[in-house]
Amino acid sequence: MWSSRHAGFTGPMRYPYDRRVNDKAEIRAVTMRKLAGVMGILAVAAAVPAEARSLAAIRQDGTLRVGLTGDYAPYSLRLPDGTIKGADVTMAGELARALGVKVEIVPTTWKTLKDDLLADRYDVAMGGVSVTPDRAAVAEFSVPVLTDGKRPIVRCADKGRFVSVKDIDKPEVRVVVNPGGTNQRFADANFPHASVRVFPDNRAIFKELAEGRADVMVTDGAEVDYQSRRNPGVLCPAAVPDTFDKADKAYWMTRDPALKAAVDGWLTKTLKSGAYQAALAKAAE
Repeated sequence: MWSSRHAGFTGPMRYPYDRRVNDKAEIRAVTMRKLAGVMGILAVAAAVPAEARSLAAIRQDGTLRVGLTGDYAPYSLRLPDGTIKGADVTMAGELARALGVKVEIVPTTWKTLKDDLLADRYDVAMGGVSVTPDRAAVAEFSVPVLTDGKRPIVRCADKGRFVSVKDIDKPEVRVVVNPGGTNQRFADANFPHASVRVFPDNRAIFKELAEGRADVMVTDGAEVDYQSRRNPGVLCPAAVPDTFDKADKAYWMTRDPALKAAVDGWLTKTLKSGAYQAALAKAAE
């Protein structure tokens, strides 16, 4: 009887189907590499604005689309009847007028702010947008409108209790935060031990504090002061010696040198005249 030993082989025989198995494995590996390459291309493409409009296109269309979250007083706040008010609602109208076009307010959220800009759903984001490296990497910021920082807002009885990050970052402390923006980033980075709960509606989030379902929220100083005035004797700024961090606020827009130059030119004059500060003070009343 013929065997592998008769042919001088000492190992197990390799039959034709073994090669087919190897071919299938190789095909799968090549397919996975190609799929990974396609996913990489899609990821890069997702970070590039889709046909973002230039200043010339905005003027030709006759409309400036301004993205506002409508949940961040005193910058922008959508009322129960659907109307929207705030300092940057006023500024949006003034900017459109300076560009010789009308304004269209486009609803957005902190969670979808970048995606909406990259999808060309609006031209300029206003309403208390913090300047961050990841945002600056994909779109243009105007000159800053102001500098602010994170501070805690608490029930007035606790204003001396939560005066540092260390005071807040404890398992028994209930932190509430709105999703998708720099408030959530700050909480994720600084409160690993606290009980952090994401609350979806930034317009109603302060009731969680007032009604005792949360102990503290850390947000920008302008919002802390606004909500404290809106809830006297109930909500107060924590007695911190300074803000926990500092960040510029600016308007965030599609990449077009002419648009940035026009926005910066108008905004510089607006800040110098005191018109922006007046609009912010009026909205904070």
